[in-house]
Amino acid sequence: MARLAQLRLSMTVSVLLVAVIFSVFLAVIMAIVQLPLIYAVVGTILFILVQYWIGPAIVRASTRLRYLRSGEHPWLESTVKDLAQKSGIPPPKLAIVPDRTPNAFVFGRSSQDATLAVHEGLLTELNQAEVQGVIGHELGHVKHKDYLVMTALSALPLLAYLIARGTFEAARFGARPRKKEGGAALFAVAAISYLVYIVSLLCVMRLSRLREHYADAYSAYVTGAPRRLESALTKIAYGLSLSPTPPHGARTLYIGDPALARQECQGILRRKEEYDLDKDGVLDERELELAMEREAKSTWTTINTWFTTHPPTFQRILLLREIDKEMTSGRYTSERIYAHV
Repeated sequence: MARLAQLRLSMTVSVLLVAVIFSVFLAVIMAIVQLPLIYAVVGTILFILVQYWIGPAIVRASTRLRYLRSGEHPWLESTVKDLAQKSGIPPPKLAIVPDRTPNAFVFGRSSQDATLAVHEGLLTELNQAEVQGVIGHELGHVKHKDYLVMTALSALPLLAYLIARGTFEAARFGARPRKKEGGAALFAVAAISYLVYIVSLLCVMRLSRLREHYADAYSAYVTGAPRRLESALTKIAYGLSLSPTPPHGARTLYIGDPALARQECQGILRRKEEYDLDKDGVLDERELELAMEREAKSTWTTINTWFTTHPPTFQRILLLREIDKEMTSGRYTSERIYAHV
């Protein structure tokens, strides 16, 4: 479990880094507007606590999920219960989201009141083995408690953005001759706030991508079949790429990001002739594997992922294939769950 300690270390470092950036940011802002720093500190803490407290209610309302009654979906309930028991965590509450796209997510204030929500599209587009792989992934998030960290951490970029927008608008409307000095100060605050927003958001996104890899590796372990999640991720990416609706605001919670899925599928289609080695008009499994390996080495892809909440699907699949090879070789043990992350 040594690699799990690295995830916890990355979470801690990310939290400290964003906290330091935000502390300096608040100190500079308070100096510009000439107010005591304590006001900003108290306001920030209250903002984080409010988001932590009302966050689950916002997710429930925005996704229109419905909690399952006991016995309503026996297979799903028993699968979640069995995998949760193997994971050593309380079974999360189960909910269905009335959405035809294949997706799933977990949320809550603690492991005790966590909710696992699955889209109707996940249950109709994926087979039971693939759904099991997705459940293993989501239970990995519960096991690692990373969604709790993400809830608190994501509040800081949001607050920086709100400050930037508010001060920018205030500077625009207050930019009169007699208020010239005050308007300049507000524009300075807005500029600094936007910079802090971008930097802190990049830190949050990096951690978000890392936790997805760890949850993928955990799914491979808890199900004992990495290919289940691999197949599920392929169907999820394709299904999300066809979604006519814009990405949900809380898409960091989901197993797949519609915006990234659409971008990935369009990229493969643009380079289909390049990847179709036998020129038969179809990308077979071997051709797709070679394409994924090539994409994984692309400098442009690496830079582009800095601005995404999820790793590219091909990177996630390659990770699962490495784990599958080790399982097949007989060298895989519970101590090596995260060895390939």
